[in-house]
Amino acid sequence: MISYQPYSGRACQHSQMDELGFYTLAGAPRSPRDLLDEVRQAEDMGLGWAFISERFNIKEAATLSGAAAAVSSRIQIATGATNHNTRHPIVTASYATTMHRLTGGRFTLGLGRGIAPLMNALGLPPVTTAQLEDFAGLMRRLWRGETILGHDGPAGRYPFLRLDPAFDEDIPLGLMAFGPNSLALGGRAFDHVVLHTFFTDETLVRCVSTVKAAAQKAGRDPALVKVWAVTATVGDHLPEPVRLKYGDLLVETNGWDAAALARFRADPFVAGFAGAIDDKATTEELEHVATLIPEEWLAPAATGTPEQCVAEVRKQFSLGADGVVLHGASPAELAPVVAEYQRTS
Repeated sequence: MISYQPYSGRACQHSQMDELGFYTLAGAPRSPRDLLDEVRQAEDMGLGWAFISERFNIKEAATLSGAAAAVSSRIQIATGATNHNTRHPIVTASYATTMHRLTGGRFTLGLGRGIAPLMNALGLPPVTTAQLEDFAGLMRRLWRGETILGHDGPAGRYPFLRLDPAFDEDIPLGLMAFGPNSLALGGRAFDHVVLHTFFTDETLVRCVSTVKAAAQKAGRDPALVKVWAVTATVGDHLPEPVRLKYGDLLVETNGWDAAALARFRADPFVAGFAGAIDDKATTEELEHVATLIPEEWLAPAATGTPEQCVAEVRKQFSLGADGVVLHGASPAELAPVVAEYQRTS
């Protein structure tokens, strides 16, 4: 069995693999400070991208982005994702410009719809495709130094928006997407489209095709819109309690049985669990949850030996993905898989 060790210092640097990324602070981190070692090690391993997901606890995206920038010099940093409606457009545009210059152009502002029930609970309206498209347009105009007067569109009403008339910044925009409307939006208005975990082969092919076709229809070069597959990467070298940690639209997108989802939600443990299962559940509880999930739902993942994991990652490229996010594990946990990928490249 291959063991992994917590990162303890600068490792040997490898050539950067711009087609591979990871999510920092995967799952339920003990502390946001874990990000510091994760980003350092990922960069030294040669991973090209660090994606930062946002949760409203200890994973606030702007703070984590700055920390990632401070401990790196080559790796790309992207929010994956933050919400456009939790900050004023000027705050978000300024944050992105600050990160863009702080990193020397290594930052991508990634947006997502968020979780509808949570948005409702916070008193925020559901995020629409029109809002995201309008907001993306505002960001690009502000980064070009425009002064926007009397904006009244899906993203909101703003009498005055301006950063700096001298600005002429080219900051990439990303979109977390898997519904057909979001995928088409990504193709026509964003630079990166990040998909979801556990997509079947057929779903991945269809999603890539939707993004690229929308880009072409909008008069853009489809090759310049990068589509990221997100692949749960849980090798056999990881201890079983770690492996066990690994909605409606996902079931619909993959064409899965909705009745299986209903049975899962009706389980007394699932129905009565308070909080995120991947965050709070014990190993024994996760073992029970694993019995409720159809095997076909977990099949689209990189599991097994490092060689088997790499084969699954490479398959994502053969199905049309431009990049692969290795999801659900830290760089230390991914090390054997990344080493095998480099060895066979």
